[in-house]
Amino acid sequence: MFTGIITDVGRVRAAQPGDSAGDTRFELETAYETDGIAIGASIACSGACLTVIEKGPNWFAVEASGETLSRTILGRWQVGSPVNLERSLAMGDELGGHLVAGHVDGVAVCVGRAPDGGSVRFTFEVPEPLAPYIASKGSVAIDGVSLTVNEVEGRRFGVNIIAHTLTCTTFGSLGEGDKVNLEVDLLARYVARLMGKD
Repeated sequence: MFTGIITDVGRVRAAQPGDSAGDTRFELETAYETDGIAIGASIACSGACLTVIEKGPNWFAVEASGETLSRTILGRWQVGSPVNLERSLAMGDELGGHLVAGHVDGVAVCVGRAPDGGSVRFTFEVPEPLAPYIASKGSVAIDGVSLTVNEVEGRRFGVNIIAHTLTCTTFGSLGEGDKVNLEVDLLARYVARLMGKD
C-alpha cells in the first residue's frame, strides 16, 4: 500500500525487453539509499506498484508485464523519462494522502492546464468506464500523486496542483495531450461492486 505522497522523482536509465515475451525491464535512477531497499520490495513508479528485482548504488530495476504495459503509460517510458517514486508504507508511517494500492485502473489524458491563483488547475479526461468512479471532493491518484477532485463534468474532472507538488513531482512538465496513470479511490470501487455496478 502507498499514500500518494511522492518522495523522489527518478529517471529511466535503461529499458529493455525482459525474459518473457511482452515484458520490459526498466532501470531507474533514484536519490533513495538503495542499500535499504530489499530485493522483492514494492515501489510505486508513477502510480504502478512494481517489484525490485535488482539494484545498485542510486538505481534499481523492475520488470513490467505485458498486462501492466497495456494498462499504463509505462510502455511510453524512454531513457530519461521522469518517474514519480514512492516506497511502500511501513507500520506506523504517516498516512499523508489517501490509501493507494498501486493498481492502475487506466490511462487519462490531460486536456487543460491553466494558472489558478498560486496553483495550477489541470483538467483530465478519463475512459468512459472509469468516469462513474470519479466524484467531486473524492480522491484519485494521478501518476501516483494523491489528489482531491475539484469538480466532475461527464468524463472530465479538475484538480489543483500547488507549487510544491509542481516542483517535487512530474506535474511540473505535464501539459495538454500528455497521458497519465489513473487509480480511482479504493472505496469507490468497492461501493460500486456492492451496488452491482461493477
